[in-house]
Amino acid sequence: MKIVVCLKQVPDSETRVKLDPTGKSLDSAGVSLVVNPYDEYAIEEALKLKEAAGAGEVIILTLGASGAATAIRNALAMGADRGILLKADTANADARAISEALSSTIKELSPDLVLCGKQAIDDDGAQVGPRIAELLGWPCVTVVTKLEISPGKVRAEREIEGGIEVCECALPAVITAQKGLNEPRYASLKGIMAAKKKEILEQDVTLSAPGLVTSSMSLPAGRSAGRMVGSGKEAVPELVRILREEARVI
Repeated sequence: MKIVVCLKQVPDSETRVKLDPTGKSLDSAGVSLVVNPYDEYAIEEALKLKEAAGAGEVIILTLGASGAATAIRNALAMGADRGILLKADTANADARAISEALSSTIKELSPDLVLCGKQAIDDDGAQVGPRIAELLGWPCVTVVTKLEISPGKVRAEREIEGGIEVCECALPAVITAQKGLNEPRYASLKGIMAAKKKEILEQDVTLSAPGLVTSSMSLPAGRSAGRMVGSGKEAVPELVRILREEARVI
């Protein structure tokens, strides 16, 4: 089985966020970049499927600048076989342009299965996986927490409000991974050393003009200072008054 995993390099969620002078994007200075956490579940599931089958190939596909090769190398250290980096300036790219570039390469690779994270934690769009499926004309199941593969068929479970939804579709298909699907492994020292010898193919791509443009970004308003109204049960009437008359939350 040939499996393609779409991976995105994103700012670490623990990074102190600053805006650049234009106010339309993050200031990249001092920002640590990591593999999108939801994509780690997709990588792990691809590796588990390959191991269960006893054969196959796991290909990591990434769109971004040259530095994104570091994220691919991390996935190769986990056990993926090879990587492909589509080099492009993604600063102003939208989900449509990104999906078009990825789906074009996926079509050339002719995989049996495509795995993505359910969303990237930088834009939270959750669009790329479904868009890829639409462009390829393949079935798509999103936010999957359990996946089973049988000859020519996929059985997937999704958590919905109040229960579990079970979906079945034919291969090839696109699946987006949700937390709970598995527990991503750590790269071993052996895997890290082996990753240095694995192939990462880099090729330049031209993205289509974005249909969605960011006009501005702003940081959340700062929190106001705390206020002490007393201590013990004697403070309760004053607290209730403040919540009712000033904060107007009760």
